[in-house]
Amino acid sequence: MTLFSLIVLAIGLSMDSFAVSLTSGVLMKPFNAKRACKFAFIMAAFQGLMPVIGWLLGVGFRNYITSIDHWIALALLTYLGGRMIYEALQNEEQACFDPCCTRTAMSMGLATSIDAMSVGISLSFLNVDMLQSALVIGITTFVFSIAGIYIGKKVGTYMKKGAGILGGIILILIGLKICIEHLFFA
Repeated sequence: MTLFSLIVLAIGLSMDSFAVSLTSGVLMKPFNAKRACKFAFIMAAFQGLMPVIGWLLGVGFRNYITSIDHWIALALLTYLGGRMIYEALQNEEQACFDPCCTRTAMSMGLATSIDAMSVGISLSFLNVDMLQSALVIGITTFVFSIAGIYIGKKVGTYMKKGAGILGGIILILIGLKICIEHLFFA
């Protein structure tokens, strides 16, 4: 696999993280560079490590993993999106969905990187440098996540309360997209 092919793959894998980062940038309060970097790092770590896990699992567990991975992503993102919508509909002083909470960020990182594990399984059939692949995927995801967070912050200042509802809907739609892709197009 050429470096160009790897970068294109990494960009494709980072798109779900980018969308989640947009939503998180809208909701991140307080907003600062440290919190943005923490969130982007968690997203990047999951996107970079999941292909390695898939690569290590290889062919032996492929059928078991790919038969349920999309359901796990759907459940996690639907739960997080529903919680985000619920909290947005509550009194504004009570709304406290924090995408930078480590547990929440890790849940979103896991949910958006499950497809990266499947890619890792596929990469186990090729002669690739897995360390290079993981680094390129992780760095690309970090860059796209940071960009998404800052774009989300700019957009979020205009949306106010509707941002939480829209963000929750986006998370649920990403979960549905992952599930539909695996059920009908994989």
